[in-house]
Amino acid sequence: MTDLDLGRVRAAFPSLSLGTAHFDGPGGSQVPAVVARAVADAMTSGLCQRGALSATERRTDAVVAEARQAVADLVGGDPAGVVFGRSMTQLTFDMARTLSAGWGPGDEVVVTRLDHDADIRPWVVAAERAGATVRWLGFDPVTAELDDVAPLLSEHTRLVAVTAASNLFGTRPDVAAVAAQAHAVGALVYVDAVHLAPHAPVDLAATGADFLVLSPYKLFGPHLGALVADPALLEGLRPDKLLPSSDAVPERFELGTLPYEVLAGVTAAVDFIASLVPGQGSRRERVVASMTAVEQHEAGLLRRLLDGLADIAGVTVHGRAARRTPTVLLTVEGHAPRDVHAHLGAQDVNAPSGHFYALEASRHAGLGDAGGVRVGLAAYSSPDDVDRLLAGLRALLG
Repeated sequence: MTDLDLGRVRAAFPSLSLGTAHFDGPGGSQVPAVVARAVADAMTSGLCQRGALSATERRTDAVVAEARQAVADLVGGDPAGVVFGRSMTQLTFDMARTLSAGWGPGDEVVVTRLDHDADIRPWVVAAERAGATVRWLGFDPVTAELDDVAPLLSEHTRLVAVTAASNLFGTRPDVAAVAAQAHAVGALVYVDAVHLAPHAPVDLAATGADFLVLSPYKLFGPHLGALVADPALLEGLRPDKLLPSSDAVPERFELGTLPYEVLAGVTAAVDFIASLVPGQGSRRERVVASMTAVEQHEAGLLRRLLDGLADIAGVTVHGRAARRTPTVLLTVEGHAPRDVHAHLGAQDVNAPSGHFYALEASRHAGLGDAGGVRVGLAAYSSPDDVDRLLAGLRALLG
């Protein structure tokens, strides 16, 4: 038992009433009604542009400020260091372009084969353009545990990009240890927390990250990305921007007009997370309590899932990291991942297939570009969902 009232949680998501068992959360979670209402209300409330002279301007400005504070409360950051963008991918390409302006031949950047390509390719492209060297950190193809970063680090290392949780295998590397080693040689650390944030409390300071990125649409919110950093660090960076646009931090990193209605949804999503477990205290404290309960709930379901899969001959689970999110990549003997995906989908069980943009990871693990079937548990997942997935696999194998 956990402090999470599963019936209450599930009732908040209108889409769950349709009867689908959703294991597709790693690609984008289901959305609670309160978030959809917040977006709609913002769009009809008279928003226009930010400012301080008219009521409309002040209302719009407040939406942005509230969203920055919400993301800061989600990860224990400073709202003045919260940058919004179209996606985590876009934010990372923008930051890579900005940081690499100071790189040159002899400089080195470390990326991992465990990461989503959005935390690999921007750095590879930026390094190649600057004439810098890319150093690749591998992982054990069987366990999906990340290798030791120490042999790749030197006084020439400028940045280490690492995932807080693999979106393919669920592996949760010891990011704090990686960050400490990187900082010891003077390197910056860029952490992709997209897949971790929906499953566990995130503490920016504890990760040791200089930059931390996440995607609200993976944690009950609307589609966009957010980057969190120390405002003092951002002050020293000069991104490309329009001449008349604000040079203040964090605005100087946000190109064009922000999607104000979407930001209202971000605030609503964080408030929803903070309310998953009734309690007192600051929003940050309530977020930590709620996500701790989510982590416990998902851990119980993961055990049920893994035990069930172990009893089905012909199913192979890939990766067995000691510390992981409730994300399982599997293949079924004699069946292509896409066919398993289609079979389960016909039974209203959504468990998608592919490499999920973790292309390097899929290839390194010997799964090629086809990848596998990804089963992602979420806060709203139920024991019945798990049992339906297991029954679907058994039916496929006869």
